[in-house]
Amino acid sequence: MLFELFFMLKDEFTWMNVFRYVSFRVVATMLTSLMVSFLLYPWFIRKLQAQQIGQVIRDDGPQSHFSKAGTPTMGGVLILFAVVVSTLLWADLKNPYVGVVLGVTVCFAVVGFFDDYMKIRGRSSAGLSGKARLGIEFAVVLAMMLVMFKSNVFSYSTELYLPFVSTEKFSLTLPLWIYVPFAMLVIVGTANAVNLTDGLDGLAIGPVIIAAGTFLILAWSTATVLHYTEVVDGVQVVSRFDVAKYLMIPKVEGVQELAIFCAAIIGAGVGFLWYNSFPAQVFMGDVGSLSLGGALGTLAVVTKHELLSTIIFGIFLVEALSVITQTTSYKLTGKRVFRMAPIHHHFEMKGWPEPKIIVRFWIIAIMLSLVALASLKLR
Repeated sequence: MLFELFFMLKDEFTWMNVFRYVSFRVVATMLTSLMVSFLLYPWFIRKLQAQQIGQVIRDDGPQSHFSKAGTPTMGGVLILFAVVVSTLLWADLKNPYVGVVLGVTVCFAVVGFFDDYMKIRGRSSAGLSGKARLGIEFAVVLAMMLVMFKSNVFSYSTELYLPFVSTEKFSLTLPLWIYVPFAMLVIVGTANAVNLTDGLDGLAIGPVIIAAGTFLILAWSTATVLHYTEVVDGVQVVSRFDVAKYLMIPKVEGVQELAIFCAAIIGAGVGFLWYNSFPAQVFMGDVGSLSLGGALGTLAVVTKHELLSTIIFGIFLVEALSVITQTTSYKLTGKRVFRMAPIHHHFEMKGWPEPKIIVRFWIIAIMLSLVALASLKLR
């Protein structure tokens, strides 16, 4: 909205040309979502407390968590509000990728909202059935994929690229009937992996912020073309520098605008973390974890970094695999691999203090993101 307004006025007020640049709008978006969070969370937490919208703790969870029962939950509603508002204000809304990512994020938030609502209403840790939730999520993502491949406004392909391997040396073009289910699995899997990670104060939002920062850089690198002026034989010439071609990474026209969306997640996430850090004053709930996870998964797919995302989402992946491993082992052998799953509960049962688990997982997330960013040059 503001982007459109300032763009129309740029001829009259030349200083408004600064709003054309993604780099400037990234900072503006981050500050906007951060300020929205800081200003509204105290009021929002009081409203949640007044409505008795409190966290329901699972009976078989760690005993240390029983004291958290009743802590205001569904704080993800405000994360979503801050992300959507700041993106609408500062992004180019004519860009189709912005609409796709926002659409998936909001739809997953609706699924999470009803899951949270059923838990609070029933005073139980059981919300929507797993099959119903997954069915809705896959339907949403399928609709997104159909829009992308049926519409002419998207510059998109079914190619896969390997991390640390130049796009000139390797790319695998998948048939549409294989790529679409794969992309759907990436998005839905990421959403539910973030949901599983959201078990300790600040544990999920930290890696979400780190992953969003990583995709901010990737989205900008994947599509940005820089223009610079040089003098050739005494003549001033405007030259182009294609960042993706230089780095030999996948190129998708238009996705640089998603850096704005990533900045919105970072700002809203930091604002939420202020109140979610140990001991938490508010939890994000499924409305927050599913929407943020869906957003990150969609970013991985539309920027063509599906395989690289396994590194960026390493914490979420390990959390999900720990649950799958525990469940499979118990069903087949009657034995548990971990003391409790997801894996962060395993470390709790071993006696690790909650803040230590959280900070160490954040450190690992930072290291994994640095490895992923190193892949931009090490090809």
